[in-house]
Amino acid sequence: MKRKEKFSVAFKLDCIELHQNSYRSIDSIATEKGFNESNLRKWISFYNKYGISGLRPRKNKSYSLKFKLKVLKAIHTEFISQREACVRFDIPAQSTVLNWQRDYEKGGILGLENKPIGRPKIMSDYKRKKRKSDKPLTREEELLLENERLRAENDFLKKLDALTLKKNKQKPSKN
Repeated sequence: MKRKEKFSVAFKLDCIELHQNSYRSIDSIATEKGFNESNLRKWISFYNKYGISGLRPRKNKSYSLKFKLKVLKAIHTEFISQREACVRFDIPAQSTVLNWQRDYEKGGILGLENKPIGRPKIMSDYKRKKRKSDKPLTREEELLLENERLRAENDFLKKLDALTLKKNKQKPSKN
């Protein structure tokens, strides 16, 4: 599935050329076109460094610990801004560098390690109850389980009724 982009490459290129050829300010172009001026500054920087390929949308990328440290070290020692670091190291979003800085301040080098995405592979024992034995349930145990399920269903329906009643009371009458 392709990632949805807010601004097309043609639109970005048009805005950059408008700035370079008409000597208009970045702020006036951004206001006229209806977006934030920081976007245009970023587009100009990426265009100057990487050409049209710098304006194309990129896929999410996983960065190594060594690369993250290199970026943070450059920011700290050379006193460059996050935007400059993004352009120099070809990082599409400034928020990525901001998150790395925050993670580094919180947890040091260990805070920068890539974290697994998604749900853990193995659910913990308290969420998954295993049956104690493989013996089939007795009739009494089956009835107790069914009784428990019906009570839970009944409680759910009562809660749903209470919520719908509360919601209907909050709606203003149209008179």
